[in-house]
Amino acid sequence: MKTPIHAVSTWVRRQPPKVKAFLAVVSGMAALVLLKLIVHDHDNLFVAAEAVHSIGISVLIYKLMKEKTCAGLSLKSQELTAIFLAVRLYCSFVMEYDIHTILDLATLGTTLWVIYMIRFNLKATYMEEKDNFALYYVLAPCVVLAVWIHPSTSHNILNRISWGFCVYLEAVSVLPQLRVMQNTKIVEPFTAHYVFALGVARFFSCAHWVLQMMDTHGRLLVVLGYGLWPSMVIISEIVQAFILADFCYYYVKSVFGGQLVLRLPSGVV
Repeated sequence: MKTPIHAVSTWVRRQPPKVKAFLAVVSGMAALVLLKLIVHDHDNLFVAAEAVHSIGISVLIYKLMKEKTCAGLSLKSQELTAIFLAVRLYCSFVMEYDIHTILDLATLGTTLWVIYMIRFNLKATYMEEKDNFALYYVLAPCVVLAVWIHPSTSHNILNRISWGFCVYLEAVSVLPQLRVMQNTKIVEPFTAHYVFALGVARFFSCAHWVLQMMDTHGRLLVVLGYGLWPSMVIISEIVQAFILADFCYYYVKSVFGGQLVLRLPSGVV
């Protein structure tokens, strides 16, 4: 007998792409309305996003310590994460020191530990041939975009470009990890939990900006600055959420289906 979850997922899978896109938009809007009703201070969503990211890193640490293997993990994604966290930490120190600085510092420390474990202690289990995403495909465009479109604040130009760079790099830092999963097609539990945590973090972060815009009736864009920068901040958040949306769907389906190992169909991520 099919469970309700399985029946719904089967029905969704049979729908044409336009219907799936419509259902995704409706689901996202419903989730935003729910968050708006239950979370009164929408700044807490941004803190929640960083906290969930930290939880995801903690899951990776548990995996590395318990299973003594880094199979299925992308070293390149961890390195990109460390880069944007380090740059964002620098910007936070010189531009707006707050609770986010502490969370970023903790996340950067754990990310560097994961990188150390993959590069040295567990190097024999690292799937280097699967981790074949060329980093210059993301680093070069992020640098160009940051030089062209960055905050219009009164801070030093180098600091403003750095801020723009970390925003753009964060949006695409998960791409090498998705490439590894695309190459293997089978994702073990801890890696799946980690990537799902990233997806949840990105949704919270995106919801934070969207709800803030709703609360301020669009004035938030003026606060962020002028020119293309405010729009690029919002677009970057949306891009992050959509990059991980497909994987999160199959993750939830796998969990409710009682599958410990996530098997991805062709064309996913």
